[in-house]
Amino acid sequence: MGEAPTKMRVDKWLWHARFFKTRTLAAKIVSGGHVRINAQKISKPASPVSVNDVLTFAQGDHIRVVQVLALGERRGPAPEAQTLYLDQSPEREKDLAKPQRSGNGRPTKKDRRSLDLIRGSGLE
Repeated sequence: MGEAPTKMRVDKWLWHARFFKTRTLAAKIVSGGHVRINAQKISKPASPVSVNDVLTFAQGDHIRVVQVLALGERRGPAPEAQTLYLDQSPEREKDLAKPQRSGNGRPTKKDRRSLDLIRGSGLE
């Protein structure tokens, strides 16, 4: 058949690697200037990416840093897509500002009676 390509459009590669749901969304992220190839900011979805390039981009509220290991021929299933890159992203830190719930749900009637006793309203 044909030889494997040595370069691919960055928006197409991001879509093949399943970082974005559609190629149009990947192109929009690149056009907005939110992607870097080897620390160089790019703004054209047709910018070429090749093996061993390092891509840096925002995905949701977290920064992704990935090294390109291969150029995909198709947008396959997730396990196949994960073979296209090596994830070098920094570890996510848990947001401590968010309130933590115990997960016990609503208090029972017995729990409410105990709370009323502690608060002093159940003495009357």
